[in-house]
Amino acid sequence: MEELNFEESLEKLEEIVNKLETGDVPLDDAIDEFTKAMDLVKICNTKLNNAEEAIAKIVKDNGELENFNPNE
Repeated sequence: MEELNFEESLEKLEEIVNKLETGDVPLDDAIDEFTKAMDLVKICNTKLNNAEEAIAKIVKDNGELENFNPNE
């Protein structure tokens, strides 16, 4: 699967879900589409986790990284 950004992955995932929801997809094609969808879910999850890690760090005034905890 080509390297997609989060938005592209999510868009393709939505297309697959819409296609599968119609119920007019032959079983073999549905299995293939489901497999593609699961790959896209993994891509989205990885990108979200990476973004969360990046957001969780804030640069202090002196340039040191500080873990961000919104509950504090």
